[in-house]
Amino acid sequence: MCGIVGIITPVGARPSAGASDVALMRDTLTHRGPDDDGLEDLEHVLLGHRRLTVIDTSAAGRQPMFTPDRRHVIVYNGELYNDRQLRDELTRDHGIEFRTACDTETVLQAVAVWGLDAASRLRGMYAFAVFDLVEQTAVLARDPLGIKPLYVHARTVGDHAELVFASEPGAILAHPLIAFEPDWPGVSAYLTTIRTVTGARTMFKGILSLRPGEWRRYNLRDPELVPEQRDAGTVLEWDGVEADASGLTPEGTDGLRDRVRESVHAHLRSDVPMCSLLSGGLDSSIIAALAMDEVGALNTYCSGSVTDDPGEDFGFARQVSEALGTNHTEAIVSRELFAERWPDMVRRQGVPVSTPNEIAINEVCRTLRAAGNVVALTGEGADELFGGYGPPLQVIHEHCLGLRTPVDHEGGTFQLRSQQWVPLESKSIVLNPRTLSQIENDALVIGGYREEFRRMLEAGANEHPMQAHLRFQRRVNLANLLQRLDTASMLESVEGRTPLADVAIGALAERLPLSSKFEGSPDAKRVPPKTKTVLRNAFADRLPEDVVKRPKASFPLPFIQWMPDHLGILDRPAARELFSGFAIDTVKKNPVREWPLAWPMMNAVLWYERWAG
Repeated sequence: MCGIVGIITPVGARPSAGASDVALMRDTLTHRGPDDDGLEDLEHVLLGHRRLTVIDTSAAGRQPMFTPDRRHVIVYNGELYNDRQLRDELTRDHGIEFRTACDTETVLQAVAVWGLDAASRLRGMYAFAVFDLVEQTAVLARDPLGIKPLYVHARTVGDHAELVFASEPGAILAHPLIAFEPDWPGVSAYLTTIRTVTGARTMFKGILSLRPGEWRRYNLRDPELVPEQRDAGTVLEWDGVEADASGLTPEGTDGLRDRVRESVHAHLRSDVPMCSLLSGGLDSSIIAALAMDEVGALNTYCSGSVTDDPGEDFGFARQVSEALGTNHTEAIVSRELFAERWPDMVRRQGVPVSTPNEIAINEVCRTLRAAGNVVALTGEGADELFGGYGPPLQVIHEHCLGLRTPVDHEGGTFQLRSQQWVPLESKSIVLNPRTLSQIENDALVIGGYREEFRRMLEAGANEHPMQAHLRFQRRVNLANLLQRLDTASMLESVEGRTPLADVAIGALAERLPLSSKFEGSPDAKRVPPKTKTVLRNAFADRLPEDVVKRPKASFPLPFIQWMPDHLGILDRPAARELFSGFAIDTVKKNPVREWPLAWPMMNAVLWYERWAG
């Protein structure tokens, strides 16, 4: 796991920053790669890399990495889970001789041989840039589920374009000629969705995110650097999945169990100490159980706040740990630690916190890293792929029952309005008039949600209308949760791995009938809806019954009760630059009642203050 950065200009041009500047940009990512660093000056391309050693910890894995003929070079952030299979194929069919045990070399050779067609062959989490120094092309890519981030900034320098890319926006803003400027529509989108990326747009003007599954190829002889693009993320595909899915029902789950077991096995490859996060929920418990089957001894970690709630994570996690026999540790987030860590995380990662349990994830990663662990398995992905969010999905179920047509043409608008934090119609009284005038009537988030949902509809004709909503959650909600995991864990130099958020698991889940995943309730007040049916049934005999039946929870914190502690944030000058006096006073009078306003407003202030000073 690593941090990457680079500047690309057309052949014959020189980057507007020098090697020493790129080294400084690179080293803003030291938390992503504390073990090694590299830098290459290729005249019209400058590449920087920070390395967290996980596979092949020797110096042979140093990046930027070249092919033996020095034609191709890569900077790479990620892990490849079909590494051995691809190596065998590349060796057998293309005569490739590998010099290292590092999956970086496999990705490099895969792109060198197959180009953009490698998109359908790579199974893993990744963000990378590969350069062909003979053909003078560059490929930038991000994995289909969006587990690893990649940001780009395109600018014009004289008569040609220049592209700056990095694992975090802050590394791009460390470029000496790129200044911070808010993307106000992106800021407004965050206030409504608590997502720092909307489509490709971020909260930083001019800095875009590659979408999950997006591959771009640039002709470096083109002075405008206009990319050829390929999308590998709208529909998840993997070899053999369609046949597996055909026999899967809530009553017949062996195929799913075998697929998840295989995924955990693939995700366990590591040359450094590994552990597992364990909230005591279904998903993390499945991962811990299967990992124990493989390794025989496992360290597990839970985080949260000690409360009087009998349903808290700590109790369930202890129960699972005792049943499995893991060595278990608890990382407690106190009210005081939350107050200290929240602004520190915004400062260090350079973006607002999305969900409050990012603080808990960060604390548990800090704890496990201090104990010597480098890699942590987690349970992210199952809820979006298998229908795990009971109350929101019940609302969607009721919405679909009320449709007048078989196709949900307003699904994107429904998704946006049913999950708002700061409502769209409230922006006129929440925002400072200057800020309000620059959000373009929220066309970014409204249009973005509509367009994304339209693409989800086109991906599956003749389905139950809820399937498009589940696919939308995977594209939008899951990508945000995986970004949350990435930033919170990598701040502590921990690689988070997600065996359930895997392209093979995702491809299988998307082909299952809705009845295998979710069943709405005719009276949700008395009888809750059924969620993740096929997944619960597949592992019912492996976990305690209470855990199998437990509703969704994930390191929750009582942050609503803690909101009054942070009202001072709204007294800062940055708050008045962003928000109206009315909105600030409304939150200050009753921060507990107004927590859906308080949380995104305070985060936006911390973020704006971090960059604008």
